[in-house]
Amino acid sequence: ILQVLRIMLLDEAELYFREDDSCSLMGYYTQKNELEALNSMLSHVNSSFLDDTCSHKNVLQDLREAIIQLIRHFGDKNITETTAINSQNCAKENFLLQWGEKSGVKNRLQIAYIEGFGRGAIAVTDLKVGDIALEIPVSAVISEDAMKNSDMFPALEKVDDGISTETMLLLWSMKERYNSSSTFKNYFDTLPEEFNTGLSFSVDAMVALDGTLLLEEIIQAKEHLRNQYDALFPALCKDHPDIFPPELCTWEQFLWACELWYSNSMKIQFADGALKTCLIPIAGFLNHSLYPHIMQYGKVDSATNTLKFRMSRPCYAGEQCYLSYGNFSSSHLITFYGFMPQMENPYDVIQLDIDGSQDVCSDEFDVSSGITHMVRDTWFSDNHDIFHYGLPAPLLNHLRRAQEHFLDAVSPLQGKLKIEIEILGDLCSTFSGMMENLGEVDSESRENMDWDVKLAAEYKNLQRRIISSILSSCYAGRKLVEDELCKSMAKDDGSPSQ
Repeated sequence: ILQVLRIMLLDEAELYFREDDSCSLMGYYTQKNELEALNSMLSHVNSSFLDDTCSHKNVLQDLREAIIQLIRHFGDKNITETTAINSQNCAKENFLLQWGEKSGVKNRLQIAYIEGFGRGAIAVTDLKVGDIALEIPVSAVISEDAMKNSDMFPALEKVDDGISTETMLLLWSMKERYNSSSTFKNYFDTLPEEFNTGLSFSVDAMVALDGTLLLEEIIQAKEHLRNQYDALFPALCKDHPDIFPPELCTWEQFLWACELWYSNSMKIQFADGALKTCLIPIAGFLNHSLYPHIMQYGKVDSATNTLKFRMSRPCYAGEQCYLSYGNFSSSHLITFYGFMPQMENPYDVIQLDIDGSQDVCSDEFDVSSGITHMVRDTWFSDNHDIFHYGLPAPLLNHLRRAQEHFLDAVSPLQGKLKIEIEILGDLCSTFSGMMENLGEVDSESRENMDWDVKLAAEYKNLQRRIISSILSSCYAGRKLVEDELCKSMAKDDGSPSQ
């Protein structure tokens, strides 16, 4: 059952890089997938346990305990050290927690400054699987309803071309952060003056990204936001100066609001089924992890009209409690959140511009509408044998199909081996070019770098490491194939191989 759930819960990247019909040597595909599979099984058992017609509740209870034990054991192997910086003042954060308590928030976390993370949420007591670490009533959630109840909404409704709800929320938060009588004043008081995401990268940081796709991603994102800002201002200031005073409507204020909603918002499904983008006070301090404690948190409980953050694995007192922001690459996390994961990220892939039309008839992978082939750090692969090399099977099989007409009918094995050498040689050439585009490693000490230049340098080194692993695998694979070809040719000649 567990293996079936593992496969069912594979996301697009995990499915693409999946090797054969088995998990990795570690016994699972990824940590997040394993946790999802175990919690899915636990959910099914819990549902059956509540069924009054069930006659095997003792068996289900034993199964439930066994699953929880698996989750606990799996979690204990993946605990990360938490070092709180007690010298940092958390007065504003404590005021927010007090506001939350008065607003009906039930909380088993405390906010602290954590070494290597900035602010984060730490468990006050031991939290078991199924425990609720944080429960927030809908009335304490910042959604479009707060904006629609403001004096800004009637003016925005009258804009000729119309403004999306998301844009209205940006404009509302630009002004609300300075509203001393705001219901959410304690929340806005905890927000930083600068979010330090990729959208705020300086010229020096952009220069440091030269040769990476992240550079183009950030340029395009900022250009989109700038065009959006220019379409709004100064027109709104001229038409409604009382609602949109110019000093609160600068490009810097607009960018701050964009970074706020990109880095802190969550998609929440309300009791009526409506899906809304919201800011969640207190929950915004939960940091991202590839192996989170909290995995399902985006749906309002209709019985209590609250948002519950339930534990998917144990979190011990004093340990930092994580959730997942999504299956994002480091480039996405840098651009919109301003950090890189501390763990190896399986979503750090390099996409390859390869025509997928020849894959239409493939029964191995659904590519009828075309597929984006990709590679990632070959460290994630457990199979570096001949014909595998630590590289994804869909990519290799596509490249092989493109070369099949060159097969030697007399000696099919040798023909396949020659095709392998050709493929690996082409990949070496492609990735050698990518490595050259990244330039030389910066010799400047990281300690002397500004935050954004340092983050850009770390990302560039990540790209170098990924490409280096691919090149190493290709070179090693080509040596394997060349040795096998020599053996085959020597056997045909009747002479001993070297």
